[in-house]
Amino acid sequence: MKDLAAAVRAAAPGDEIVVAPGRYAETLRLERSVTLRPEAGIGSVVLSPPGAEPALLAVAGDCAVHGFTITGRVEARAEAALRLSEVTIEGVAGAALHVVGPARAEATDVRIGNGAGIVVSGDAQFAARRLRLYDTAGSAIRLRGSARLVLHDCRIDRTGRSGLLLEDAATAMAEQSSFAAAGTAAVQVNGSARAKLTECRITGPGASGLVVADEAELVAEDCTVRDAGANALLVTGSGQAQLTGCHLVGSTFGAVHTAGSARLRLERCRVVRGAEHGVHAADEAAVEMTGCDLSELAMSGVHATGSARLSAQDCRVDGSDIGLQLASAGPATVTNCTVVRPGRVGVEVTGDGAVVLTDITVRDAGAAGIVVDSPADVRIDGATVLGGGGSGLVVWTGAKPRVSGLRVHGVAKNGLYVADDAGGSYERYDITESGFTAVHTGERATAALQKPLEADKPVLEPEAPAEESLEDLLGELGVLVGLERVKRDVHTLVKLMQTVRLRQEAGLPAPPLSRHLVFAGNPGTGKTTVARLYGRLLKALGLLRRGHLVEVDRSALVGEYVGHTGPKTAAAVTKALGGVLFIDEAYSLVPRFGDDFGHEAIATLVKMMEDHRDDVVVIVAGYPGEMTRFVGANPGLASRFTRTLQFDDYDTGQLVSIVEHQAGEHRYELTAPAVEGLSAYFEALPRGEGFGNGRLARLVFQELTERQAQRVAELDGAGADDLVLLLPEDLPSSRSDRATV
Repeated sequence: MKDLAAAVRAAAPGDEIVVAPGRYAETLRLERSVTLRPEAGIGSVVLSPPGAEPALLAVAGDCAVHGFTITGRVEARAEAALRLSEVTIEGVAGAALHVVGPARAEATDVRIGNGAGIVVSGDAQFAARRLRLYDTAGSAIRLRGSARLVLHDCRIDRTGRSGLLLEDAATAMAEQSSFAAAGTAAVQVNGSARAKLTECRITGPGASGLVVADEAELVAEDCTVRDAGANALLVTGSGQAQLTGCHLVGSTFGAVHTAGSARLRLERCRVVRGAEHGVHAADEAAVEMTGCDLSELAMSGVHATGSARLSAQDCRVDGSDIGLQLASAGPATVTNCTVVRPGRVGVEVTGDGAVVLTDITVRDAGAAGIVVDSPADVRIDGATVLGGGGSGLVVWTGAKPRVSGLRVHGVAKNGLYVADDAGGSYERYDITESGFTAVHTGERATAALQKPLEADKPVLEPEAPAEESLEDLLGELGVLVGLERVKRDVHTLVKLMQTVRLRQEAGLPAPPLSRHLVFAGNPGTGKTTVARLYGRLLKALGLLRRGHLVEVDRSALVGEYVGHTGPKTAAAVTKALGGVLFIDEAYSLVPRFGDDFGHEAIATLVKMMEDHRDDVVVIVAGYPGEMTRFVGANPGLASRFTRTLQFDDYDTGQLVSIVEHQAGEHRYELTAPAVEGLSAYFEALPRGEGFGNGRLARLVFQELTERQAQRVAELDGAGADDLVLLLPEDLPSSRSDRATV
């Protein structure tokens, strides 16, 4: 075929043109619905237009091109719908692919590189799947006007400017796509454009990872930005951004910077290793943070300046110079936040804006735990300072905070330091083991101090628990009696989740892995104990914020009248956020006969598991057969509970070990004949559904001690050994009713 353009002109609508191998120095103009494909396979046809003419121009019809290599521009204009598959476009100046509205274009398994990128303008639409863009001179993809873009599983590498640039009123959605080594910002959203990124990976941009400017909007879910040359996220002008479940790792500047009148919401995000601040709110920006972890930051974890507004709840800052630095003229509200090991100060208030600190914890500050150096309205309602090289709460000259519920333990200097000419009110404070005097008030200080009524009976604030290591937690699991199959399963899960964490931090997509579990087994087999350990393990892995356990049953989830169940279930899940919700006898939510409010509880549970999929783990427990019925009762349950841990009954030797462990904890000792008798006792008990297992062993120990007490009370002059030893006669009689305790 020597004249490909002529063949295209001669084709009827719907024709397929099969092209012989070779290089064609032509421009193809597609004016009707045709399909072009190579006769000899992908890459055997090279379309190389003369001069500056486009290689391919689609202006009308539903056109498809498969398997070509193209060394000139590809354009879709007017009413064309152009589909490219397994096409390579290389070495093109200007725009390698230009889609001009109202045209539409799709690209599947297309490679574009060593030249220009893609421009989508007007009201055009472009969708790509498994697109590979590399080594472009300018921006890889540029959207203008009201253009629309959808990317899925695409890779954009080594771009001269932005990986994705949105201007004007353009919109873009990108899923499971990566942007590596952009020359400037990896993703930049300007004008009034809107972008949504889901499970995307941004690595090594020359400037910021994500930029939102002007009046643009960005939503990012479960994304990673790694090793940004400037900020991981920059929001300026009146731009708005919302990040959920994102990881921002290794920024050259501050990880997150907001300025102008920008609005930012961060939910369950992790900020790790930054050369400056973790989150910086400047000018009149407003930042809202919930459930975020910030660590290894050279400056402040959170820094508010100018007239910025800040709201932070359930957040943690570990290893910064200053944990929270509130230097803004705008208001700040900080609730249930923890600062660990700041180089200098945990929380520092120096701005003119009103500040409310509620349930704040600072541990092991290099200097002061909390510093108030502002005459503004500052209220502290619940603050705990544990350890540190300076004072617990420092109030500098001119400051007059209202403080209630201050607890300070083990600081090197004063628990409360009120400087000269400072003031404030201090109610219900408790200061223990401070290196200097508990309270210091300077000259002309007007501090109103009021201790609680029980202040004459001070209670030491315990040291906050050290961060638990995986090794220690797995060791704690290992010493549990029995449960060998469960231990193997948990070790496997830990290895899988370690891999997930490493992939996330490397900017790779996480493999599908449900953290929700079914615990199937009879009562007393250690299900609650393992559930509590599982939550702590997930926290140690950095996959849960708190790792606590909330234990419920049907009565805590199901209401008694219409409209009561949903809120009850929602409240239980909310209480468990950041940790584990453990539902015992979960099968009771699905009655065998009839219908009740249990189904409403399940529907609410499934919805909240989806809404908070990265912030809560749900474990359902019960008898093996019943749990199979429960999971199969609702498709939402079946898709979320894909892994079952089987808790086997304890054998006789394991039950004896549990009793011996209980005895050792309470400083009793079983004689050898007593151990033999105890083994015989357990061996004689009938086993079946509802067998008491560990619960039974604990009750047997309780009866042993009660019978021993009665025996010793009848002795004349009982000695120390009599009070410790448990003898065969202290054993309970063999009764089958023990089997179902």
